[in-house]
Amino acid sequence: MPCALPVPVVSSAAMTAAEIHGQVAAVWRIEAARLIAALARMVRDVGLAEEFAQDALVAALERWPQEGVPDNPGAWLMTTGKNRVLDHLRRRRMLQHKHEMLGRDLEQEQQFDAAVESQATDPIGDDLLRLIFVACHPLLSQEARAALTLRLLGGLTTAEIARAFLTTESTIAQRIVRAKRTLTEAAVPFEIPRREELPARLSSVLQVIYLIFNEGYAATSGERWMRPALCEEALRIGRIVAELVPQEPEAHGLIALMEIQASRLRARAGPQGEPVLLLNQDRAAWDRLLIQRGLAALARGEALASTRGPYLLQAAIAACHARAPTVEGTDWSGIAAHYAELCRLTASPVVELNRAVAVGMADGPAAGLAIADRLAAGGALSSYHLLPSVRADLLEKLGRHQEAAAEFERAATMTHNAQERALLESRAAICADQARAH
Repeated sequence: MPCALPVPVVSSAAMTAAEIHGQVAAVWRIEAARLIAALARMVRDVGLAEEFAQDALVAALERWPQEGVPDNPGAWLMTTGKNRVLDHLRRRRMLQHKHEMLGRDLEQEQQFDAAVESQATDPIGDDLLRLIFVACHPLLSQEARAALTLRLLGGLTTAEIARAFLTTESTIAQRIVRAKRTLTEAAVPFEIPRREELPARLSSVLQVIYLIFNEGYAATSGERWMRPALCEEALRIGRIVAELVPQEPEAHGLIALMEIQASRLRARAGPQGEPVLLLNQDRAAWDRLLIQRGLAALARGEALASTRGPYLLQAAIAACHARAPTVEGTDWSGIAAHYAELCRLTASPVVELNRAVAVGMADGPAAGLAIADRLAAGGALSSYHLLPSVRADLLEKLGRHQEAAAEFERAATMTHNAQERALLESRAAICADQARAH
């Protein structure tokens, strides 16, 4: 079972108020999810639990600069949050004067005391897993799940989440408020799903984590090609989930996929932040430690699985790239076979488009273009900019430069990411020059 990492505490006497505030922020980022999870189990309301956790944070910001950073800052926040809950329960008893509520509240107090005492032997435990399933509940939209997950589990502020997703603070705040209200009104239980419900609910959790990772890995809009901080948050949360459900192969598959993809982050952008495509990346810049971790997670997941699910299959594809010393030495036929298996499992046209790329590398660009052309005729990806981009790349390899230029230009008009648009426009110009030269 994973434990919260210790926060290095500098002697408070030697720290300025600004440094102590920085220490509070570091402690909060590590402890927020565990604190909110413990409080939520007591009050059965995620929104209310976050309010009490925020009260503890405010108290730390007010008191630590005067009193010094405590030896165990996480325990200090937990105790302070507990006291806020107890004050709330007592006020509620005074207002309602109902004997049945009194008995229920006293029972909650006893449960809370037991939960706090158990932290030493179960520092994350089931409370955090319950919080993860609540934050990623299928009742919420994907956008709401992502925002609530980053808020409750990542400890990010509304402003930080808004910057990450390139939207306004008010939009993120509304998503979070609506998500909490939806959970409360639907009386979503703060519990781990029953065994028969677990696969579907876990799928929702993994989906949200990968959504967050992908938005960092290839930003859908804005000026920047990548936002690595989102990848780091997704990996951190994903690692927690994988250790909390150690027998679930797809959880390890997702970790393997993200670790291997994250290994390429330094190589995916040039000096000016411009995109560097996989085939052109300096493989010496790939992070070997992350690759090793990813391959280990893949082996762990495959050992648990009777059949491979979508994340294990995608991780197997990523592993083929990670193991290859060069583009030419890549097992493209194996990658194409993995994509074919993934297509049978998901029936996704995006996966089929990825297969077209792999087939184009394994069997030649004409074979890949035939698949991409079928997708274009089907219309399912008519608004997806990577379809004309893939077709353009395959057309360029076939020497059909004028057609390739037109497809690159079309793809450039469809993307919302400035760096990607510049790359596509540059490739369109090169193809146009080649067409004129011939």
